[in-house]
Amino acid sequence: MPTYKYRVRTEDSRIQAGLVDAANPNQASEALTERGFEVMLLEPYEANKAKDALSFLSRVKAKDIVIMSRTLSVMVSASVPLVDALKNIAIQTPNPTLRQIMMDVASEVESGARLSDAFERHPKTFGSFFVNMIRSGETSGQLQQVLEYLADQQEKDYDLTSRIRGAFIYPAFVITALGVVGFLMITFVIPSLTAILEEAGGELPISTRMLIGVSSFFQQFWVLIIFMVGAAVVGAQFFIRTPYGREFFDTIKLRMPIFGKLFQDIYVVRFSRSLGTLISGGVDQVTALEIVAGIVGNQVWRRLVFDTIREVNEGNSITTAFLRSRYVPTLMNQMIAVGEETGRLQEVLDRVSDFFKREVDNLVRNLVTLIEPIVMVILGLAVGVMVSAILLPLYNMSSAV
Repeated sequence: MPTYKYRVRTEDSRIQAGLVDAANPNQASEALTERGFEVMLLEPYEANKAKDALSFLSRVKAKDIVIMSRTLSVMVSASVPLVDALKNIAIQTPNPTLRQIMMDVASEVESGARLSDAFERHPKTFGSFFVNMIRSGETSGQLQQVLEYLADQQEKDYDLTSRIRGAFIYPAFVITALGVVGFLMITFVIPSLTAILEEAGGELPISTRMLIGVSSFFQQFWVLIIFMVGAAVVGAQFFIRTPYGREFFDTIKLRMPIFGKLFQDIYVVRFSRSLGTLISGGVDQVTALEIVAGIVGNQVWRRLVFDTIREVNEGNSITTAFLRSRYVPTLMNQMIAVGEETGRLQEVLDRVSDFFKREVDNLVRNLVTLIEPIVMVILGLAVGVMVSAILLPLYNMSSAV
């Protein structure tokens, strides 16, 4: 269904801008009129649809949003008019997709729309957490403070994500390189060496015979192997996108040895930090939990948060559902219970977030220290087995001569 961009005058003489879906311009105009609006402008929104179709060429990254949030916070605190601040950010940002989005936001705000409503028109870029925090600042008249707080929280989230991602770059690169080199060696290099050993005759060590067997299999079916690996990767991606597959994969992450504790602490930090930020912005507890459920990033935790919402609606504590889960640390339950009893939930959530953030930092640091020697040992064993399988029969041949 086509989308139309509109600008209307409300019953209380305010100018409002936004988008409306309708089969044709007449139906769009009638829909707006039925809502009590006086239509001032109505035009197709096709240009932005074309932009969305090409958005994969210049995706808006988390770092872009962090920089934009901090810049907007600084400009608003410096008393720069909101529309001018949005236009300046649009001009300065190097990402063309974000530049166009910020120009759209500036245009809608200039036409009378609220900043939160303008951001809400771009859900792929600005999530519900971001939009609701902005809306809470507008409602309470503390937009400047909310922008500063939001920028701080986004920088913390980005820093945490960057640390975790950076910790796994080295082992992932080494293991991938080892797999590729090993595949090429076994498929194309080893056969020429083992052919010499087979021609020489004599009994070969078991390691050499195993290497020859694996090499022969890879040499004959290497195309099939590549196809099967590719099919398995694509199939796994499709499976993970299904509700059952997503929950299965997220459950595995939480139950993994060593890494399960890391993922658990990450979700605790994400939950407590997001919920504390929303509550401090004036968002009611149930709405805040609904928003957190969408951004926590794990289906197991998402289901747990929805169970918590039902408990809260029935008048129970936040920790009621958490106490039944094996994935929520006891310390977190105890601290949140104290926060609810003392009326200092937001402060306690901040403390929970800080504590488990340090736990994540320590775990990541220890994992990096542990993973490097493990990868080197695995690499050494793989190379040692391969080399011994080739050199040992050559040594035996030379000794026999």
